[in-house]
Amino acid sequence: MRKSESNRIEQRLEQLKAVAKEAGVKLTHQRLEIFRELAGTEEHPDAEAIFRAVQRRMPTVSLDTVYRTLWKLHDLGLVTTLGPQRDGVRFDANLDPHHHYVCVGCGLVRDFESEELNGLRLPDALKKLGSIVDAHVEVRGLCAVPGGASPNRRPWHQPPTPGPQGGP
Repeated sequence: MRKSESNRIEQRLEQLKAVAKEAGVKLTHQRLEIFRELAGTEEHPDAEAIFRAVQRRMPTVSLDTVYRTLWKLHDLGLVTTLGPQRDGVRFDANLDPHHHYVCVGCGLVRDFESEELNGLRLPDALKKLGSIVDAHVEVRGLCAVPGGASPNRRPWHQPPTPGPQGGP
């Protein structure tokens, strides 16, 4: 792990501790490990991937605990969700302004920054729908890396197997 990655994780952990203390939320060892796992990856994992990774270090953690912790972190404003994805909700501990690239072939998700997109003017018509809390762009395409490291990767951009009605 590079020093900058370690610093980023530690900054996020300090933010977690401060927010949890302010909200009166107990930080158990399991909650810290779940958050550490999410804060240490750029893969935008779903709850099951986080569960598998944390379970290697903490065999007693349950999938239910992972889900409850992720939704608690979401309620505290410490993580955001991406999606909905066909494989379930994905979580992101990066709260800095950024956007997402999503490969429609394999499910790979990557952050990217863009001052141009950050400054995008939203249409006035949105005011009729309600207030805007946040906005980010999700760009979809086919990634350039066949067989990359994503744990959710399907074989090189094969379309999903059609369901009984001919859809995914």
